[in-house]
Amino acid sequence: MMENVIRRITASSAGYDTLPLRIGAGVIFAAHGAQKLFGWFGGYGLQGTGEWMASIGLEPGVLMAAMAGSAEFFGGLALILGLLLRPAAVVLALTMVVAIVTVHLSNGLFMANNGYEFGLALLAVSVGLAIRGAGSASIDRLLSDRLAG
Repeated sequence: MMENVIRRITASSAGYDTLPLRIGAGVIFAAHGAQKLFGWFGGYGLQGTGEWMASIGLEPGVLMAAMAGSAEFFGGLALILGLLLRPAAVVLALTMVVAIVTVHLSNGLFMANNGYEFGLALLAVSVGLAIRGAGSASIDRLLSDRLAG
């Protein structure tokens, strides 16, 4: 039973087309998560991000910051490695929907106005990866091949 679940989650079509998407989006997500969780790369850390989230109505702020930061940091690492990519990509897509709706949508499309274009691009990549899978150069592919025989 569990083997079937893992097989379905890790199944992926052969190909290297997802590799640049996984690496690029994974680095971006992991860096943004590190800003939220650890204050790296000029971020505000968990407490500062939590206070900001509470100020825009996402309560409890520290919990929301921990959830968003963890989704981005660990989800980004999962994309880079191609490990449990589909579940990670779905969580990242949902995180982007929340970010777009709660923070960026009212500012319009363009980033110059803090709009949602960047979030939309990351949402599109996440959804595409969730549909396609990790591809040939991934831990998912190795797991899938081992489970197949």
